[in-house]
Amino acid sequence: MNWWLLIIPVISAFIGWFTNWIAIKMLFHPRVPKKILGITFQGIFPKRQRQFAEKLGKLVSNELLSFSDIEKKVTNPENLKKVMPVVEAHLDHFLKEKLKDQMPMIAMLVGEKTLDMMKAVFMTELEEMFPVIMNQYMGQLQSDLDLEKIVVEKVSSFSSDKLESILNQIMSKEFRFIEIIGAFVGFIIGLLQILITTLSQ
Repeated sequence: MNWWLLIIPVISAFIGWFTNWIAIKMLFHPRVPKKILGITFQGIFPKRQRQFAEKLGKLVSNELLSFSDIEKKVTNPENLKKVMPVVEAHLDHFLKEKLKDQMPMIAMLVGEKTLDMMKAVFMTELEEMFPVIMNQYMGQLQSDLDLEKIVVEKVSSFSSDKLESILNQIMSKEFRFIEIIGAFVGFIIGLLQILITTLSQ
């Protein structure tokens, strides 16, 4: 067997790695369309950035951060109960401190027990009002705050450098794995070439 045949798997591994490395780079480069031999080349993400932004916007608004999910959390009675102690503290301070300062006559006419009764009535009313208020607020917020539009505009306005940096941060391990797989497959093909060559001699 010719010993130079052993170089074939190494060369094949390099070719496999290099072609996959080029393919990954071509996801982002060239960032602007370039014509080479009459053929226009541009990176997939720069070319499809708007479509990518639109798909991501739909995913975020429909699946990841839908207003219906937010509304359920905000209007959940258990979650509203968590803020009631803060509301009660503010109401107590208002009735026993601020109201007396602004209307001294009330301090003379209304006793501590009456103020406590007023606070209890207010708290009951507020507990009933909060879910209605939050439902109306979320409806208004949904019409004012278009999550899909915000995501589309933000992602579309990313520079190509920033987009590449973000995707590399998310998928750097996957990109490296693809390069290694290319080298591995190339090496295996090289070994098969040696085997075929040896058997044919």
